[in-house]
Amino acid sequence: MTDVTVRPSALDRARVLRWLQDYGVYAGVAVLFLVNVAITPHFVSAENFRTQAVQVAPVIIVALGMALVIGTEGIDLSVGSVMALAASVTALYLGYGPVPALLMVALFAAAVGLANGALVAFVGVQPIVATLALMVAGRGVALVLLPQLEDIRNPALVSLGSGDLAGVPYLILVAAALALLVAFVVRRTTFGRQLLAIGDNRTAAQLAGLPVRRVLMVVYTACALLAAVAGVLATARLQASDPTSLGTLMELSAITAVVVGGTPLSGGRVRIAGTVAGAVLIQLLTATLIKHDLPPSWTQIAQAVVIVLAVYAARGGGRR
Repeated sequence: MTDVTVRPSALDRARVLRWLQDYGVYAGVAVLFLVNVAITPHFVSAENFRTQAVQVAPVIIVALGMALVIGTEGIDLSVGSVMALAASVTALYLGYGPVPALLMVALFAAAVGLANGALVAFVGVQPIVATLALMVAGRGVALVLLPQLEDIRNPALVSLGSGDLAGVPYLILVAAALALLVAFVVRRTTFGRQLLAIGDNRTAAQLAGLPVRRVLMVVYTACALLAAVAGVLATARLQASDPTSLGTLMELSAITAVVVGGTPLSGGRVRIAGTVAGAVLIQLLTATLIKHDLPPSWTQIAQAVVIVLAVYAARGGGRR
């Protein structure tokens, strides 16, 4: 009799948690939006929407790379440092022109990604340890290359951060294009299927003959390159290179966006639309707290609470 009364309740709870994992992020965005419409002055305006979209674009780009890494049951704590490194390299080589500077940024970022991938795939270091080491080293290299803030005056780069196409800022267009590209790779390519298989069960993937090490190398390199793109765009928007603060706590925002968006930390699944929505949710939450004069520390606390709730929903919804 006890089983009969308890089991339906447990099933209902699992359904609710599964719904929250799949659709909770979209509901959260809708609720926050409506709350801001009701209580935040001047929230409904084209200028405010543009500002929020421009601010969230780098977070979306970094979160896309983080989603790929988490899909393999990994983590990358070095993304913020890669952003800072990209800012330093951009300022250092911009005198040779935007194209050479961007190529050097890609080279430095790829080196970080390859180092992360090699430590995880070949040496067998835990992803959190490997990327923690590169997080510290990357920020250090960025500060060695550029010890202090430097203004960016190159018109082409500045226009990338402040310009628009038909009224849509370039930052948003780049973020949208990258989101579509990553979604296509995950859903429609052999590489995407291999990535998910590795995250689901790496041992089984190896036994099946999948190129596990190669896929991991590519994933961590792609994550670093996406973080570098976000670093360049953020530098262009600020019109200054500041390796001291740029990208600080970006790993927290990216992980939050991915987990809240429904991608489990256990790997084997990547939700790109959910990741984008997760980034928007974090941006709306941050903007809400700031517009109502709450200190920045409350934003970090709120993100931590959101992560705990998302992980709880993922674990509960995944039980059988």
